Amino acid sequence: MSIDAREMAAVFVGGALGSLARAGVAELAAPDPARWPWPTFAVNIVGALLLGYFTTRLLERLPLSSYRRPLLGTGLCGGLTTFSTMQVETLRMIEHHHYGLAIGYTVASLVAGLLAVHVATALVRRARVRA
Repeated sequence: MSIDAREMAAVFVGGALGSLARAGVAELAAPDPARWPWPTFAVNIVGALLLGYFTTRLLERLPLSSYRRPLLGTGLCGGLTTFSTMQVETLRMIEHHHYGLAIGYTVASLVAGLLAVHVATALVRRARVRA
């Protein structure tokens, strides 16, 4: 298996852009284990929506490309979303005895993320294909 330097560059550029966007959103609110972590929740749901859109559009509507999926899916969406931060925030909620908030946050994140992927996929598939 050989490594494609251009594919790696696409992942790097997309990841940098996604990470910068996430960091910008994270600056909006300081984490508090007694409150809903809106910045992380928002970037994860937006990232899931974008991933559903990009994946469906790239696989079903656009000509095959070696660099779009690594740039947009792996890089941008991977850099934007943050499952590890969600886990840390959930553990902090549990450590501070906010069990209901921790359960609600985990369930809402999973359900909203899956729903976002489903909605984006359905929207791409419903859009008319121009000849």
